[in-house]
Parts: sequence; C-alpha cells; structure tokens
Amino acid sequence: APAVFTEGEAYQQSFDPQAYLKEFYTFSDSQGLTNTFLTQNLKTLLKMFSLAGLKGNTLIDVGCGPTIYQVLSACERFKEIIALDYAEQNLRELERWLKNEEGAFDWKPVVKYVCELEGDREKWAEKEEKLRKKLKRVLKCDVTKANPTDPVSLPPADCVLSTLCLEAACKDLATFRSALRNIGALVKPGGHLVMVTVLQETYYAFNQQVFSCLYLEKNEVEEAVEAAGFDVVFSEVQPCPTGDIRTDCKGVLSLVARECASSA
Repeated sequence: APAVFTEGEAYQQSFDPQAYLKEFYTFSDSQGLTNTFLTQNLKTLLKMFSLAGLKGNTLIDVGCGPTIYQVLSACERFKEIIALDYAEQNLRELERWLKNEEGAFDWKPVVKYVCELEGDREKWAEKEEKLRKKLKRVLKCDVTKANPTDPVSLPPADCVLSTLCLEAACKDLATFRSALRNIGALVKPGGHLVMVTVLQETYYAFNQQVFSCLYLEKNEVEEAVEAAGFDVVFSEVQPCPTGDIRTDCKGVLSLVARECASSA
C-alpha cells in the first residue's frame, strides 16, 4: 500500500486511462475468467436504478473516470447525463467512445451483459446509441471544491451518481465528508444520491503504478451521507473477490440515498 496520498496532480500526469480500462474493465481475462468485480457492480447498479422513484431528467456522474459501465442501467431512467472527472485524459477517453472513434475502448461485451440482465441481449446497439445521445456534457471537476465544476455552475440534478471516486480523491475522512457535501449540493431537493464505494481498501495498482485509497468502513460512509443531508434508502455490501493482488479491497458498498427536502 502507498504510504502517501496520491494527489490529483499525479492523476493528471500519470493516470493512463487505456491501461486502466484494459486492466479492470475487460469483461473476461486472458484465461477466460469472468471479471466478477465488474459483473457484481453491474448487477447492483441495475438493482439500484430499478428502485421506485429513481428516475428524472438529469443525472450527474461525478468522477466518471474513462468508464461508461456505471450509467448503462441509469440511462434507461434519465433523459440526460452529465459526466464529470478530474483528469482531462479520462474525459478525452470518454469522448473518444462517445464519438465512436477508432481505437476507443470496446464496451460491447459489457453493454451486452447489461442488456442481458435487463432482459434482451440483442438491444445492445440500441443502448449504446441511447447513451451516446443522452450523455450531453463532459466536464472537468474537483470534488474538494464547494462547487465541484467551478467556474461552471450546473443546475441541481435529479440524481448524482458517484462510483469508485471519492475514496480515491479524498486523503482523510474529513475531506471525504466535505466532498460528499459538495457533490450532495448538486442534487435537487428530494433527489437521489447513488454511490458505489470500496471498503477497507488502501491501494489499487495497475501498469506498475500504485494509487492510494481512503480506508473506509460502511458506517463511516453512511454517516457521511446522512451528514450531507440525505436519508439512506438502500445499502448493500458485496465481498470483493479474494486473491487479487491489484487491490486490498474487502468489500463494495452500494448505496442509494434521498435528499431530505427539509434540509434544503
């Protein structure tokens, strides 16, 4: 595990989105083994985005990285999606997929799997097209700022989604709690916050580089969500696949919370 916190600047300079995608988002590895970390998260994301009331006009994906897996089920419930990330190369990588450019990461196996979970594997091309149309904006953000998209001001959204972001972006629990308030402020009164957060992880590694991760317990995440003005309505922990030397993650917390309109 890294003894020091990986600063945002290190992400900007040395995070390689293509190596990251190849390492963690290839659907099956060279031995043909399914990527259980990914399939588990896809199943839970579908479960969360099938909950009653979890729909609306706008969804903001905070800390999207170079990935789209996290919005594949969400795009059926929201009319437009805005994707935010700190590292400009991640946003460029995302735009390559949106524009269907040559050399962009091939998400087809993942899209097909989600369509299969949703009942029709053959709808994968339709889903890709739908997502490309709905993903309207790709913007730089910094979750440690009171307005994460400063100098741009976004209107409050029906839903804010954040997967595997805050635990990497925050150096300690106080920063994590503050970042949750910052992204929580992007949610409309009565809107939702959807999170996928790794638990008890101190590092993740790929491409001969090690990135720090804030060690979090389930109760710490839930308390931070409540302190940001939300009521937790769904919370579930899945164990992390064991024996993976690329990370020391022990579990994955999936959570849905509703903004307490009274606090607005």
